[in-house]
Amino acid sequence: MQNNSNAKLSLNSLRVKIQEMGGFLSAMVMPNIGVFIAWGLLAAFFIPTGWLPNARLNGLVAPLLKYLMPVLIGYVGGFNVYGKRGGAIGALATMGVVIGSHITMLIGGMVMGPLAAWLIKKFDKLIAGYIKPGLEMLVDNFSLGIIGFLILILGFLFVEPLFSGILALLSAGVQWLMVRNLIPLTSILVQPAQVLFLNNAINHGIMVPIGLQQVAATGKSILFMVEANGGTWTGLLLAFSLFGQGVAKRTAPASALIMFFGGIGEIAFPYALIKPITILGPMFGNIAALWLAQIFHGGTVGAVSPGSFLALVMMSPKNAMLVNIICYFVALVVSFLVVSFFLKLSQVTLSSKTDMPDSNSASSPTSFSSSSALAKVAASHPIQNIIIACDAGMGSSAMGASMLSAKVQKAHLPNVHVQNVALDNIPNDADLIITSDTLFERVKDLYKQQSTVPIVPIKNYLDNEEYEQIIQMIQDSQ
Repeated sequence: MQNNSNAKLSLNSLRVKIQEMGGFLSAMVMPNIGVFIAWGLLAAFFIPTGWLPNARLNGLVAPLLKYLMPVLIGYVGGFNVYGKRGGAIGALATMGVVIGSHITMLIGGMVMGPLAAWLIKKFDKLIAGYIKPGLEMLVDNFSLGIIGFLILILGFLFVEPLFSGILALLSAGVQWLMVRNLIPLTSILVQPAQVLFLNNAINHGIMVPIGLQQVAATGKSILFMVEANGGTWTGLLLAFSLFGQGVAKRTAPASALIMFFGGIGEIAFPYALIKPITILGPMFGNIAALWLAQIFHGGTVGAVSPGSFLALVMMSPKNAMLVNIICYFVALVVSFLVVSFFLKLSQVTLSSKTDMPDSNSASSPTSFSSSSALAKVAASHPIQNIIIACDAGMGSSAMGASMLSAKVQKAHLPNVHVQNVALDNIPNDADLIITSDTLFERVKDLYKQQSTVPIVPIKNYLDNEEYEQIIQMIQDSQ
């Protein structure tokens, strides 16, 4: 029993660590997704095989990919570590690996930006209190200049070859899989990892850097479709809409619409966790879609983020538009059929039992395990600043914040404010933190020093019952 408990703790710890890595990467990439989309549209329209080929405008494509995007990643990574000062030296350090390389250095920005910011932060802390009044600006400017100068040269001469070697090795591995038509088999790992909220680590850490490199060489890449084909999860949600039970069935139709048009994958993951066997649906759906994309040369010109149907269409080049659309709906149909089979099989099994589960059972997405703990804290501490956090702070948390804000207004609570943020950016003045139950352990680990702040896990961002309980607790705390 003790060994099983230790193994479970180790697995949870490993999952939290991987989620943290994914969150760290997404915090650098997500603020720049709009720039990636702009570049993708530029490529889709104006490259020689684009919708409106234009040699002059095509001249923008390569420089933006080579210089702007890695430097933006490096700046944001440095900024996340040490504000504007960290961003400045992060961008400078990234240029060293960018100029020295003949390939796209997103990975260089992801490493050099935060590293340079960390070094200048440590230096500033080391000399704090030793600078005479009036010399602060001089020391700040020259310390950043000298340290930046050294990191720039170090990156250009030594780090760039290392990163180029790593990318070449990864690219060779991907090419090996593509030549042998094995790319579809990556779904065996990718879809279960998505359900554990490790999608950012997969997409931003692996698929986007190598995919952009392939786009620069061939004009498109199938790798952008490995993790971001939203049809897999839309099919799962449609199956729950028809054959699910309780709250899962009631909320699944709205979730399916949000997934199709908005591409927020996190909204679908809790449904798969209700019945883990249904993960086979998105897995087989993605295998089928990637198999077709590989045979008929599908692929997009940029990251499909969010993973909506509309985003897929916008990022599809002219010569792959039809294939990509077919791949989306093939993934949807296969996922729907597989998930429907298991849900219907489950209904047959349950019908033979007397203890039919209701919508409040532990397996339902309405489980709200932290209500008693929250009520205890709320009795002595008014809740006014509510934070809804997700990995990137832009998808499921934004949707949850919108729903809870509407309920706060309806309940006439003018002093209560709701905002959505990334997990790593939760402010210190939060009175209540709400997050997905899958990310609960990570939030606890990040904010274990603030033990007085209640952290509430929810299973379904569209479940009104969970928000009603939260509103009741807020009212009780006032």
